[in-house]
Amino acid sequence: MSTINDVRMLEFKEHGDERGYLVVVEGERDLPFKIQRLFYIYGSDSKVVRGQHANRNSEFVLINVAGTSKIKIKDGLGNEIIFCLNRPHTGVYLPAMVWKDMYDFSEDAVLLCIASEHYDENEYIRDYDTFVREVTKQGER
Repeated sequence: MSTINDVRMLEFKEHGDERGYLVVVEGERDLPFKIQRLFYIYGSDSKVVRGQHANRNSEFVLINVAGTSKIKIKDGLGNEIIFCLNRPHTGVYLPAMVWKDMYDFSEDAVLLCIASEHYDENEYIRDYDTFVREVTKQGER
Protein backbone atom coordinates (compact mmCIF):
# COMPACT_ATOMS: atom_id res chain seq x y z
CA MET A 1 0.00 0.00 0.00
CA SER A 2 1.31 3.46 -0.92
CA THR A 3 1.53 6.25 1.63
CA ILE A 4 2.30 9.93 1.47
CA ASN A 5 5.89 8.99 2.40
CA ASP A 6 6.29 7.29 -1.00
CA VAL A 7 5.68 10.59 -2.82
CA ARG A 8 8.94 12.40 -3.54
CA MET A 9 10.58 15.12 -5.55
CA LEU A 10 12.89 14.07 -8.34
CA GLU A 11 15.63 16.23 -9.82
CA PHE A 12 16.90 15.58 -13.33
CA LYS A 13 20.28 16.56 -14.75
CA GLU A 14 20.35 19.80 -16.70
CA HIS A 15 22.83 20.10 -19.54
CA GLY A 16 23.34 23.62 -20.76
CA ASP A 17 25.56 26.20 -22.31
CA GLU A 18 25.13 29.43 -24.24
CA ARG A 19 22.71 27.65 -26.61
CA GLY A 20 20.22 26.78 -23.86
CA TYR A 21 19.35 23.78 -21.73
CA LEU A 22 18.53 20.12 -22.25
CA VAL A 23 16.97 17.84 -19.63
CA VAL A 24 16.96 14.08 -20.19
CA VAL A 25 14.51 11.79 -18.36
CA GLU A 26 14.86 8.04 -18.91
CA GLY A 27 12.49 5.36 -17.70
CA GLU A 28 13.97 2.81 -15.27
CA ARG A 29 16.97 5.14 -14.77
CA ASP A 30 15.70 8.56 -13.76
CA LEU A 31 12.18 7.24 -13.12
CA PRO A 32 11.28 4.28 -10.91
CA PHE A 33 9.32 2.62 -13.73
CA LYS A 34 9.22 1.83 -17.44
CA ILE A 35 7.44 4.57 -19.39
CA GLN A 36 4.18 3.37 -20.97
CA ARG A 37 2.38 6.66 -21.60
CA LEU A 38 3.01 10.41 -21.84
CA PHE A 39 0.49 13.21 -21.90
CA TYR A 40 0.55 16.87 -21.05
CA ILE A 41 -1.85 19.48 -19.76
CA TYR A 42 -1.82 23.06 -21.00
CA GLY A 43 -4.23 25.95 -21.41
CA SER A 44 -5.77 25.42 -17.97
CA ASP A 45 -7.02 28.49 -16.16
CA SER A 46 -5.51 29.18 -12.72
CA LYS A 47 -8.89 28.39 -11.10
CA VAL A 48 -9.24 24.98 -12.79
CA VAL A 49 -8.52 21.82 -10.76
CA ARG A 50 -7.33 18.87 -12.85
CA GLY A 51 -6.81 15.26 -11.78
CA GLN A 52 -9.19 14.74 -8.89
CA HIS A 53 -8.64 11.00 -8.95
CA ALA A 54 -6.46 8.12 -7.82
CA ASN A 55 -5.13 5.21 -9.87
CA ARG A 56 -5.11 1.64 -8.65
CA ASN A 57 -2.10 0.59 -10.76
CA SER A 58 -0.45 3.54 -12.50
CA GLU A 59 2.52 5.40 -11.08
CA PHE A 60 3.23 8.92 -12.37
CA VAL A 61 5.94 11.52 -12.56
CA LEU A 62 4.68 15.07 -13.11
CA ILE A 63 7.00 17.77 -14.51
CA ASN A 64 6.11 21.36 -15.30
CA VAL A 65 8.19 21.80 -18.44
CA ALA A 66 6.93 25.40 -18.68
CA GLY A 67 5.28 27.70 -16.19
CA THR A 68 4.11 26.61 -12.76
CA SER A 69 1.41 24.57 -11.08
CA LYS A 70 0.69 23.01 -7.72
CA ILE A 71 -0.11 19.40 -6.88
CA LYS A 72 -1.95 18.31 -3.75
CA ILE A 73 -1.54 14.64 -2.90
CA LYS A 74 -3.66 12.81 -0.31
CA ASP A 75 -3.15 9.25 0.92
CA GLY A 76 -6.73 8.64 2.13
CA LEU A 77 -5.53 8.33 5.72
CA GLY A 78 -5.77 12.04 6.54
CA ASN A 79 -2.31 13.01 5.27
CA GLU A 80 -1.69 15.45 2.45
CA ILE A 81 1.24 17.26 0.89
CA ILE A 82 1.43 20.10 -1.63
CA PHE A 83 4.20 20.56 -4.18
CA CYS A 84 4.82 23.63 -6.31
CA LEU A 85 6.34 22.65 -9.63
CA ASN A 86 8.24 25.62 -10.98
CA ARG A 87 11.49 24.28 -12.47
CA PRO A 88 11.59 22.20 -15.67
CA HIS A 89 14.31 19.90 -14.29
CA THR A 90 12.29 18.70 -11.28
CA GLY A 91 9.27 16.47 -10.96
CA VAL A 92 7.10 14.72 -8.42
CA TYR A 93 6.89 10.92 -8.24
CA LEU A 94 3.40 9.64 -7.39
CA PRO A 95 2.96 5.95 -6.58
CA ALA A 96 -0.29 4.13 -7.29
CA MET A 97 -3.20 4.70 -4.89
CA VAL A 98 -2.66 8.34 -3.98
CA TRP A 99 -5.25 11.03 -4.70
CA LYS A 100 -4.01 13.89 -6.87
CA ASP A 101 -5.29 17.40 -7.59
CA MET A 102 -3.37 19.67 -9.97
CA TYR A 103 -4.24 23.37 -9.77
CA ASP A 104 -3.05 26.99 -9.71
CA PHE A 105 -1.72 26.76 -13.26
CA SER A 106 0.20 29.76 -14.57
CA GLU A 107 -0.92 31.08 -17.93
CA ASP A 108 2.08 29.45 -19.65
CA ALA A 109 1.95 26.14 -17.73
CA VAL A 110 2.66 22.89 -19.53
CA LEU A 111 2.45 19.93 -17.13
CA LEU A 112 4.04 16.77 -18.51
CA CYS A 113 2.62 13.54 -17.04
CA ILE A 114 4.65 10.34 -17.41
CA ALA A 115 2.81 7.11 -16.57
CA SER A 116 3.88 3.55 -15.84
CA GLU A 117 0.76 2.03 -17.44
CA HIS A 118 -1.29 2.41 -20.60
CA TYR A 119 -4.63 4.14 -20.13
CA ASP A 120 -7.31 1.95 -18.53
CA GLU A 121 -10.45 3.69 -17.29
CA ASN A 122 -11.16 0.77 -14.91
CA GLU A 123 -8.14 1.57 -12.75
CA TYR A 124 -9.30 5.15 -12.06
CA ILE A 125 -11.04 6.06 -8.81
CA ARG A 126 -12.88 9.34 -9.39
CA ASP A 127 -14.83 9.54 -6.11
CA TYR A 128 -12.82 10.51 -3.03
CA ASP A 129 -15.02 8.56 -0.56
CA THR A 130 -14.58 5.41 -2.66
CA PHE A 131 -10.82 6.00 -2.65
CA VAL A 132 -10.78 6.31 1.16
CA ARG A 133 -12.79 3.07 1.51
CA GLU A 134 -10.34 1.20 -0.77
CA VAL A 135 -7.31 2.56 1.10
CA THR A 136 -8.86 1.61 4.44
CA LYS A 137 -9.64 -1.89 3.15
CA GLN A 138 -6.02 -2.30 1.93
CA GLY A 139 -4.74 -1.24 5.36
CA GLU A 140 -6.82 -3.93 7.06
CA ARG A 141 -5.11 -6.71 5.11
